[in-house]
This record gives sequence, C-alpha cells and structure tokens, in this order.
Amino acid sequence: MLKKVATAFTLFSLLYFSAITTATADDNQALNQVYSQFSQAFNELDASRMVSIYSEDACYIPESQGEEITIGRDNIVALYENFFGKIKHKNAKIEVDFRVIERNIEGRSATDIGYYLIRFHPPIDNGEPSSEFAGKFVGVSKKKQDGKWYLTVDTNNRAEASFYFNAKPSPNLYYGRQFPSIIQNSLSIQDEKPQH
Repeated sequence: MLKKVATAFTLFSLLYFSAITTATADDNQALNQVYSQFSQAFNELDASRMVSIYSEDACYIPESQGEEITIGRDNIVALYENFFGKIKHKNAKIEVDFRVIERNIEGRSATDIGYYLIRFHPPIDNGEPSSEFAGKFVGVSKKKQDGKWYLTVDTNNRAEASFYFNAKPSPNLYYGRQFPSIIQNSLSIQDEKPQH
C-alpha cells in the first residue's frame, strides 16, 4: 500500500512539474513575441500594432526630466503615432531590436530587463549615413483574462550601444538579431520620443 502511494505521489509530482515547465515555456514564448511586434511596428511605422502590446491601463515612463509619465494605451499609441509621423515626414526608416538579459515571472506578472538598439536610416538620396542609439529598459507585463501578456509598465534610459552588442543570450529569453556595426554620426533623433 505504501509503495502504491509513493508511486502515485511520484507520478503526480512529475505531471505537476511538467505542467509548470510547459506553462513557463509558453509564457516565455508569448513574452518574447512582444519584441517581435515592436520590431514590426518600427519597420512598418505602424503605431496601431502597439494596441496589441500595451494593456489599457499601461504607463510609459520616459527618461527625460521634462516629460510626464504617459498613462493609458490610447495615449501611448498617440506618442508612437507622433514619433512615426516624424520619421515618415523625413522619408526615413527606423529599426529597433532588443536583448532581454533577465526575466522574472511570478504568477500572472513578468518583469523583463535588457537593452535595445535603434537604428535610423535617412533617405538614400540625401547622402547621410545611418545612425544608431541604444538604451536599457525595464518592462512589466501582466497576463490578462484573455490569457495574453500585455505590457503594463514601460521605462527606459540611454546606454552605450556596446552594451546591446555585448549582451549574451540567455535560454528562453528574446535575443535580437545582430545589427552590423556602424559608426555613429552627428545625426541624432534622441530628442524624439518614445525611444522604443
């Protein structure tokens, strides 16, 4: 009898921890997808993609001392519309990618920490080279009733591009593609927000 109980307990434990591992793998994949969505939004200059990234009550905390915290998905999307509009007006292109170096998932809440790199491409016919800038970010996401993860807190500040390039991949965490290195020139969009 004791042997049957021990066997049943062992099977239950294996199934339980297997389910936890599967849930974590699925959660990691879903959270990683957010960074792909960011990259697509920047590539297409499409602020409407941000609707599926941010929660309705999300807040964006800019690095600048002169800017207030932006609260609410609609207001954050409006920031991106304004930002992407400036890039379109210049007939330019912009890319972003991320490298997550740490993730903490507790229940229905996840915190990501990492680096981002933004690359700005002016119109080809103006003869100016591409430029880049980078930063550090912290993002807090929550799993909502629909089972999807949404960004609820988004904050960042500037960092050397080398931090992005030198960040090492971690298992199950988003690791952006390797941008070819360029020399940063005087063209800068650092005053235009948001920075990721």
